[in-house]
Amino acid sequence: MKKFILINEEVLVRLQEGKYVEGTLHKDKCTGVITFNAWVRKKPKNQKDRVICQLENGWLKESPRRIKFYNSVKKELGAIKVCEVMERELGTATQTLIREKLAEFRVKSVVDIIDEV
Repeated sequence: MKKFILINEEVLVRLQEGKYVEGTLHKDKCTGVITFNAWVRKKPKNQKDRVICQLENGWLKESPRRIKFYNSVKKELGAIKVCEVMERELGTATQTLIREKLAEFRVKSVVDIIDEV
């Protein structure tokens, strides 16, 4: 059995180049023709987060808009030990962040700092 499928020219070009094309295949209600609707996939516009420091049980990252802190400690340690570990790692992360910002501040000239303000 042969069936004809309506495919856009752009999709056909991508297929001939050996690339994958994702989409939906459906029967048009009005015409009864089987059509292929290609999904428009766009690359993510977001920049990847920059790791400021890797911690024992987590990380500290910087994105264009946020500073992110993640920490995951096993419950087996008990509540008091978990609090101690989390406080220690938060202290380490904040110290690293402050050191990095101070180093960044030293590298910049007065003119650059004034331009930012």
